[in-house]
Amino acid sequence: MTPAVTFDLIAATVELEQPLGTGTRTVGTGFLISDPTPEGRPRVVLVTANHVFERMKGDDATVGFRVENPDGTWSFAPQKIAIRAEGKALWSHHPSRDVAAIAITAPPAFARAAIPLNWLGGDDGLAREALAPGDEMMTLGFPQGLSANTAGFPILRAGRVASYPLGPTKAFPTFLLDFRVFPGNSGGPVYLERQAADPGAAGADQPVIAGMLTQQVEVGSENLGIGIVTQAQFIRETVAELDRAPAAGDASVKTLGVAASASASAVSHARADPTRAVSVQSFTDEP
Repeated sequence: MTPAVTFDLIAATVELEQPLGTGTRTVGTGFLISDPTPEGRPRVVLVTANHVFERMKGDDATVGFRVENPDGTWSFAPQKIAIRAEGKALWSHHPSRDVAAIAITAPPAFARAAIPLNWLGGDDGLAREALAPGDEMMTLGFPQGLSANTAGFPILRAGRVASYPLGPTKAFPTFLLDFRVFPGNSGGPVYLERQAADPGAAGADQPVIAGMLTQQVEVGSENLGIGIVTQAQFIRETVAELDRAPAAGDASVKTLGVAASASASAVSHARADPTRAVSVQSFTDEP
């Protein structure tokens, strides 16, 4: 039986894209986090890899929201959000890690689907789960710009932890996953499905998102089939930057000028994105 955390994360994970003007598009993955403002107002935060937004040179990005129809079917319902204003970035990014966050006004169903901030693991979460090399982890994303179906749901894939040690995060800000990364995977959540190793520990019933897929390892032009995961602690720190940044308000949302029922064919989820994901020529956790 699929754990509830997978369904929750599928609901909160979205495709991000922007046309390149050459008949191609740049694509990434993002997921939604519920993080109230310091004043206690509800706030939905979209997080992704910073290079996903950096490679989008226009002012708007398209978010692949989905809507459930009265008959139980789903339709792709993309909407645009502003990521720049007069050329200035509206998102916050981590000062040293490849992580970005932007507050958005999401459709009500997606605002409800946003995951709690405390699902983002830190050293305590990794210790509680006894995460170790060889453990299987799950990730959601849109490899090569593909979705699981025309409704725009993300594709679920798995890989095993391929590095040691995993903490503390201050010393080891990233870890490796035996998992081939494709363009479009960047920004996807990486998480554990299993129950905590110590069921009696505080927070044992809480899901743990271990990090965000941000890079791949290459030697020359050879893809080694190894993904680089940025630890979730740095996602937390990036979200916190929103409260220190100059107030710019939530990113405005613009509905695309296509009907939801026709949007899947208009966007063409079956088409591959020819742009390359960020890669490294040798192992490094720098973008």
